[in-house]
Amino acid sequence: MRADVIDLRDFYASPLGESARRQIGRRVREMWPDTRGERVLGLGYAVPYLATFLGEADRVLAVMPPSQGVLRWPARGPNLAMLADETELPLPDQSIDRILLVHGLEGLEQTTAALREIWRVLTDSGRLLIVVPNRRGLWARLERSPFASGRPYSSGQLDALLRANLFTPGARAGALFMPPSRSTMTQSAGGVIERVGPRWAPGLAGVLLAEASKQIHALPLSREARRARLKAPQVALPGLRPGAVAAEHRRLGLEPGPRLVR
Repeated sequence: MRADVIDLRDFYASPLGESARRQIGRRVREMWPDTRGERVLGLGYAVPYLATFLGEADRVLAVMPPSQGVLRWPARGPNLAMLADETELPLPDQSIDRILLVHGLEGLEQTTAALREIWRVLTDSGRLLIVVPNRRGLWARLERSPFASGRPYSSGQLDALLRANLFTPGARAGALFMPPSRSTMTQSAGGVIERVGPRWAPGLAGVLLAEASKQIHALPLSREARRARLKAPQVALPGLRPGAVAAEHRRLGLEPGPRLVR
């Protein structure tokens, strides 16, 4: 189940959400310190982490899925957000340099189709950065957290999923070592907990950040080519009796290929 866009907006407007945005955003920026001249796309609900790239990257866009809903972003200036399915992105092949997937992977129904579509729109040197709930972390277990929606992942599961969909796993990081508590004291100590967490309890991060690059030795078919292959050619055989279709099919050497219609 995917979190609703209004719930996500309200969470990030809360003190707990702001603390989470700050801790995750710091890790995202550490992994992507320079995006000058690049095109950055946010998928899912990545807008809390995209603002840092505005004014630096050549272009920044946000795509939100219909099952989640879409909100205008940013609040000022031209709208950069659109509504589109992750399996049918309205973007040309190899048109994006960086894709940030947040509140997305855990709620996907067609994971393979979505990852192949991400592969399609990434440039050959492009990078995918996934932020996903950690199966072992507290944030995936408490309903007050939007990271409790959908399916959490372990590091090994992420690796297997990426490799199965033509990506090479790269850099890793963890964030949200602090518990998802509304306590002011806990949130004020968040910075300290985030600094010691990777050293003392690396497996207990609330979210995992996984970067991946494209495998380009195994090229999948483009979206148009996949659709073309699904449409088998039709061979009209007028006047054939239903019982004669199979025999005529074999005589013409069409079996098991094109579909016959009377």
